[in-house]
Formats: sequence, structure tokens, C-alpha cells
Amino acid sequence: MDCKGSDTMTGPRTEDRLPPTAETAVKIVIVGGFGVGKTTMVGSVSEIRPLTTEETMTQAGIGVDDDFGSPTKTATTVAMDFGRISITEQLVLYLFGTPGQERFWFLWNGLFEGALGAVVLVDTRRLESSFDVMGKLEERGVPFVVGLNAFPDAPRHPVDELRTALDLSEDIPIVECDVRRRASSRDVLMTLMRFLHSLAMTGALT
Repeated sequence: MDCKGSDTMTGPRTEDRLPPTAETAVKIVIVGGFGVGKTTMVGSVSEIRPLTTEETMTQAGIGVDDDFGSPTKTATTVAMDFGRISITEQLVLYLFGTPGQERFWFLWNGLFEGALGAVVLVDTRRLESSFDVMGKLEERGVPFVVGLNAFPDAPRHPVDELRTALDLSEDIPIVECDVRRRASSRDVLMTLMRFLHSLAMTGALT
């Protein structure tokens, strides 16, 4: 999803150093297939100027990188996106967006290290691109929630049908979102934090 039309902070962002009230910093990864909106989500919600590693897409990517749903996409993440958001005065989330193309997935292992949880962004026009992503998280034991990013021409399905199609258990939250909007992206992160809290309360989060 292109950043055009997304919420961006018009004033200066906060300083890069942690606020003095911060007591806990948590690493969260934003994952998903190519062009699902990971860079846009990090950029819309980050309270600091986000770090991106986007490079211009070239002819060399034809036949290698699938631009499905993003015919106007001209750049792609080749390493990671990074941002930060304070959930409360005490709790800060460090956000790491992963590259979507399969040829860059070797970088995921390092990005997953130390991650408490993840957001899997899904484009309902191509659910199949999410299967390997969720499989990798499950293999590493990283809890995750699913964000259904609202593309204008994407089909809408009942959540129960999508849960079945994605082969997700009943306990994994699924939330509709528009990652261009800061409030919507923040809601997804809050859903993840509540999910992680519930796992911790039941002893399922180690």
C-alpha cells in the first residue's frame, strides 16, 4: 500500500531517545507478503521519524518480485523498517517491519530474535501470500495477531470465513484496519498487546 494519503505527522517527531518515564521496551515485528502495507503501517504510527530501507524497483525484479495489487509501487523494502510508539508512559514498542519478497526472507531470522509478538498484515485479494509468513512465526513460537488491511478493491468476507481460510485457531485475534491511518494502526498494536497480556496471564507466553 502506498503511503500517499496516509496519516503523517505534520509537526516534528519526538526525539529518538526514550522518554524518561519509560520502564519497558518491547520488540514487535510487522510481517506479511509483498505490498501489504508494512512500511506504511510503521510510518503512520511511529512517533519518531521512521527508518526505512526502501530501494527503487528495477527491471531486474521483473519475474522475481510480484507486484500484485501494487501496480504503482516503485520502491520496496530490502532490509527492514523501524519505528517506535509509546503505548503508555511506561510501555514503549519498537516496531520492525520485514521485507516482503521471498528472496529477502533470510533476514527474518535476525528480525524475529527477541520479538515478543507480531502483526501479520493480510491482503484479502491474495490470502495465500500469508501462509508461509504465519508458518514461520509458528515455527519460532512468536505469538501474532492478524490485521486485514483495507485495500479499496479488496473483497470483504466474514471474519469466520477468513479464519477458516487462513487456518487460524479461535484464540488468534483478527482485526480489520487501514494502515494509512495512525489510529487504526495503533488499534492493531493495542489488540496485539492485549493478546500478549492474555497469554501471559494464562502462562502461555514464555
